[in-house]
Amino acid sequence: MTNSAQSAPGRREGTAMRHAASYDAELRRHNEVLRPAVGVQLQDHVLDIGCGTGQTTRQAARTARAGSALGVDISAPAIKRARELARAEGLRNVTFERADAQVHRFPPEGFDLAISRFGTMFFDDPVAAFANIGRALRPAGRLVMMVWQAHERNEWDVAIHQSLEAAEGPMAGASGRPDPFSLADPPTVKEILQAAGFAGIAFIDVHEPVYYGPDVAAALDWVRGFTCTSEVLKRLDPAAATRADERLRQALAAHLSDDGVWFNSRAWIITAHRHRAGPRPRSLS
Repeated sequence: MTNSAQSAPGRREGTAMRHAASYDAELRRHNEVLRPAVGVQLQDHVLDIGCGTGQTTRQAARTARAGSALGVDISAPAIKRARELARAEGLRNVTFERADAQVHRFPPEGFDLAISRFGTMFFDDPVAAFANIGRALRPAGRLVMMVWQAHERNEWDVAIHQSLEAAEGPMAGASGRPDPFSLADPPTVKEILQAAGFAGIAFIDVHEPVYYGPDVAAALDWVRGFTCTSEVLKRLDPAAATRADERLRQALAAHLSDDGVWFNSRAWIITAHRHRAGPRPRSLS
């Protein structure tokens, strides 16, 4: 797969079903902001990129009652669970496919709207990926996606890195991992999307907290599942891993409130539309 982390930012692909509810809960405040920004219409045909277990896809399908929604993700367990949830809700206008949005052959001009909630930051070739998504949109079709702002603006990532760096120094060894902040810089994103054939690119600042669980134990279990955390802990000897684990526990405890463990975060909602003449991808080099 060319988009190795499309299913969820920094999460283990193989635990999609067990973590589905936790992931949706983590982003529940973001979801409340994203839904009105997406602006699904009654007859829209919607493509949901990196849909995970399909919460945003099902939401789109419920609004597009005279249209449809297709959710794609590279995680087979996530897609299986998404189908189960859609069946349980009785949704007949939603489908899910295991697919990599960078290379999948979508129906040309088959969608009015492409959406994503933190599912577009991990493409190997973002220009090619967004050009492929653009070809799936009708002329002037819309793209609405939510991505993280820079690392230093996200308290959750700063706290995790500080806890782990205390154990093994700067996390240079993790530089090859999927980067959840690859679309954090507006000028870079604008250049990528323009090269992929999009216009009218705009950014909306989202300042909402992420939720890590009802208590410290649940939050620690969730954070241990992050790719950046699990990879570092695996590299440490048992004693160092125990110390790192305790530092993580302390960081989470410092953010415990009456309604659970919360961290500040910053994200962008990025909106754009396909050129009416169709995407004209070009190289950034």
